[in-house]
Amino acid sequence: MHMDKSIISKIKTIEDLHTYKERFITKQKSYQYIIRICSGAGCVSSACGKVIEALIAALEEKELRDTVKINRTGCIGTCDVGPTMIIEPEGVFYCNLTPKDMKQVVEKHLKQKVLIEDLCYVDKATQKKIPYLKDIGFFKKQNKIVLKNCGKIDYASIDEFIANDGYMAIARALKEMSPEKVIAQVKESGLRGRGGGGFPTGVKWEFAKKAQGDIKYIICNADEGDPGAFMDRSLLEGDPHLIIEGMMIAGYAVGASRGYVYVRAEYPLAVERLEMAIKDTRSKNLLGEDILETSFSFDIEIRIGAGAFVCGEETALINSVEGLRGEPRQKPPFPADKGLFQKPTVLNNVETYANIAPIILNGAKWFNAIGTKDSTGTKVFALAGDINNTGIIEVPMGITLGEVLFDVGGGVPKGKAFKVAQTGGPSGGCLTREYLNTPIDYDSLVSLGAIMGSGGLICMDEDTCMVDMARFFMDFVQEESCGKCVACRLGTKRMLEVLERITQGYGKEGDVELLIELGETIKDTALCGLGQTAPNPVLSTISYFR
Repeated sequence: MHMDKSIISKIKTIEDLHTYKERFITKQKSYQYIIRICSGAGCVSSACGKVIEALIAALEEKELRDTVKINRTGCIGTCDVGPTMIIEPEGVFYCNLTPKDMKQVVEKHLKQKVLIEDLCYVDKATQKKIPYLKDIGFFKKQNKIVLKNCGKIDYASIDEFIANDGYMAIARALKEMSPEKVIAQVKESGLRGRGGGGFPTGVKWEFAKKAQGDIKYIICNADEGDPGAFMDRSLLEGDPHLIIEGMMIAGYAVGASRGYVYVRAEYPLAVERLEMAIKDTRSKNLLGEDILETSFSFDIEIRIGAGAFVCGEETALINSVEGLRGEPRQKPPFPADKGLFQKPTVLNNVETYANIAPIILNGAKWFNAIGTKDSTGTKVFALAGDINNTGIIEVPMGITLGEVLFDVGGGVPKGKAFKVAQTGGPSGGCLTREYLNTPIDYDSLVSLGAIMGSGGLICMDEDTCMVDMARFFMDFVQEESCGKCVACRLGTKRMLEVLERITQGYGKEGDVELLIELGETIKDTALCGLGQTAPNPVLSTISYFR
């Protein structure tokens, strides 16, 4: 990786931060081209590393290496057409790349200024080739706030992050805002927890701020466990510094000096890149003691989980961080009063922290002008299943389900009819075609028996068996139940037995009524969020496909 060594130094003051940014931007202007190559997990599995090696070799052969900057970026979202490349300043988007393509990219595009049509993006609905990123339908209705840097900056470069206003929000908070003012701005923004619960973030921070305790903690929940969900992973892989900055601001706001990121072991790439980002941030004096010559000190550690779905529940996660069995605790007390090591603790998920710096920089009114009155801002979704454009998207709250599936997602492949969308993963519910005009926000989905969850969105076509789908989700939650409470431990097992009997052709009169009775009982009596939402997919499926 090429770096300008003149800007690699300790950042001691806010003025240093601004100087650092200006010098890097000046250095960027010396390049004729900036080539952004997706290096998210999907493109890594498609051998993007070999594509980058071939590109560097081709540039060196033509003696163009010093005129081209290569950014290994996070996921731009179009996971089904990777590896992908964006060539700036034109904004040309090439996809499905191989190492063999790099010679013609250098010779034809960079030297001869000729567009390579065979490498351009193809719209699956119209089969038209679209060369420019700005013209691709997948991106048109998106509004990228937390994903702004993914697909743009080099995930491994703190220089790139700072050049794109990185760490300017914590600098503003430390210089211009009291902790109370930070919390007030987050409250005014209307930001709700993006992990699925939708609890107002500013209110949670206020509880922790007011809680009595000489030590307080910040925890980032990156234990994303929903089948088909990869939003948090993509953020950690593509823009880890944004999460670090969000946690720092939370620490300043509530009076915490230590943070933990709880991330599942199945995300080795995210862990590796986050570790690198934490190390680089420490080396610049932006993590540690007396940050930016203030009395604020903050540092972050990573805790790796064993992949238990129940550890997505906040109190089970806290137990796991402490080295205990990943089981939920009885609430109250809530973590804001007694959390990690019985100290006041703020626990938010990855996407929630990713919204914090933009809110501090742009203001609460800017943020709550996006989305709806009670669900402000944007939401990141992972599109999966029977849909043309699978991948990561970020759309404003209040956009309709139909717009997401057909305008952004490109509709159902092979001309098949849309049947149902499953939102919220194993804790969610299904929405049929009659609800395609439903706005996607917290309250609208709950009223239909579904939830937004952390952002998994699975589309299913006319060939999908809904009984099999209900059985799949119940099998998952039954396997992932921690077993602490009877309702979840035994109730999900009994529901799974009934569903297995039905799918094998041995269903009997009264089975559907039994599933409803069991499901409603579990919802009312289970200890934690896993058990309370476990019957949702089954009850929702029964209501639409009885």
